[in-house]
Amino acid sequence: MKDTLSKAWLALVLAAALAFAGCDLNKPDTRASTGASADASTGASTGGSGGAKDVPWAAAMAAEPAQPSSAPASTGSGAPQAVPLPDFTPLMKMDGPAVVNVITTNKARAQARRGTEEDPMQEFFRRFMPGAPGLGEEEERPSAGLGSGFIISADGYILTNAHVVADFDDVLVRLADRKREFKAKVVGFDRRTDVALLKVDATNLPTVRLGKSAEVEPGQWVAAIGSPFGFSNTITAGIVSATGRELPDETYVPFIQTDVAVNPGNSGGPLINLKGEVIGINSQIYSRTGGYMGVSFAIPIEVALDVARQLQASGKVTRGRLGVAIQPMTKELAHSFGLDSPSGVIVASVEPGSPAAKAGLQQGDVILSYNGKKIEQASDLPRIVAASKPGQKAEIEIWRSGRRMQVAAVVGEFPSEAKTASRQAPQKPTASNELGLAVSELPPEARKQLGVDYGLVVEDVTGSSQSAIQPGDVIVAVGSEHFHSIDEFRNLVARHKKGESVALLVRRGDASLYVPVPVG
Repeated sequence: MKDTLSKAWLALVLAAALAFAGCDLNKPDTRASTGASADASTGASTGGSGGAKDVPWAAAMAAEPAQPSSAPASTGSGAPQAVPLPDFTPLMKMDGPAVVNVITTNKARAQARRGTEEDPMQEFFRRFMPGAPGLGEEEERPSAGLGSGFIISADGYILTNAHVVADFDDVLVRLADRKREFKAKVVGFDRRTDVALLKVDATNLPTVRLGKSAEVEPGQWVAAIGSPFGFSNTITAGIVSATGRELPDETYVPFIQTDVAVNPGNSGGPLINLKGEVIGINSQIYSRTGGYMGVSFAIPIEVALDVARQLQASGKVTRGRLGVAIQPMTKELAHSFGLDSPSGVIVASVEPGSPAAKAGLQQGDVILSYNGKKIEQASDLPRIVAASKPGQKAEIEIWRSGRRMQVAAVVGEFPSEAKTASRQAPQKPTASNELGLAVSELPPEARKQLGVDYGLVVEDVTGSSQSAIQPGDVIVAVGSEHFHSIDEFRNLVARHKKGESVALLVRRGDASLYVPVPVG
């Protein structure tokens, strides 16, 4: 009897203890299963030093590929489970045969070599007169190059980069099977977009599938196929980092930025999405070493195809043109122009006789919209104007002298190449002024070559102006007022009080821009 009571009392105590601990004897304990799941997802391996501890995707990479799902799977604890990486094998099988090597060679030709002599005007002549005699000796050197491309039609049309084939005498295309080679004809190339169209005499060639770069979004998986360092038919993968990226001196291309490994030899090869569609042409990399550093840029396929169609039809690319040089609006410049916000772009110069000049546009105008399209950033205007057909009428909204105005222009056609200036003897620089600049008068012949009536070449920069003005810049105006002597320049600067900023209009290379400089 005592044993029976003792057992009953023990059972009662045990039941109370379990109830107090929040356990249910009729419900299975899930802690072991969730714990095991957590260990698997983190790849924790306590059985040896070779484990992938604290690497969330290690177990997923080692596991068999799973079917992709619309949402990440969850464990019992509610934490997202790693999703396996995509398989790029189908992309390589689909598009690899249509990716080619582009091998370029040329005959020995003269190449200029920079001189080493000290010259106070050397920087100016290097920028504005690169082909002038006396800048260096000449020597004979043959050259060769290697790039990539891809076939867009079975009858032999191939897309690549302009910089891969420009200035070369012979172009050879080698197919991915390494058995067939063709001498290619350069149908045409466009340096402004870095697109070239080639043609080989062949039929029934493999082709790539073309996609829509307008549907590309940051974060999507992409792959590149090309010949880095000559290793043909190499595939690398990554993600889209950004779209619509602007690059210095690249006016007409809204680049796709990726972290795909792109190296010398990849230029001209395709950028491909997970559907196996070409969405861009790999064109440039950002690098401090000359090799891949995680930042590469591709030309959107729509831009490339538009250029290719024009090259195939006429051998050249036609673009609309106004004949103005522009620069971005900043908060400081907006204040000096009387604008409440930094909107639109500043007209830094107007080419004489251009469509802009005939329409009445002036240096210092701020263009706010073009044919009703608001100009949000400086790169918008060149792309919109370039897409206009020559002869088309355009309505332009501007800001001038503190008020809005409308001007009408007839779009012109973009010219081909600019002329190269010739070297002139340097002038003796003047002493530094209140802006911390040492300047000298631009020689008369150089004025004609640059298309200016008068200008001052910056010889040296001191003080706070160092971050804005550079040696070799040519100052042509203070604000919207031009000057015709050093004394006039000083008088215009003297109107501004110490601590204020004065907007100087300068020519830098082929560009004209306003630079705010503090008065010291």
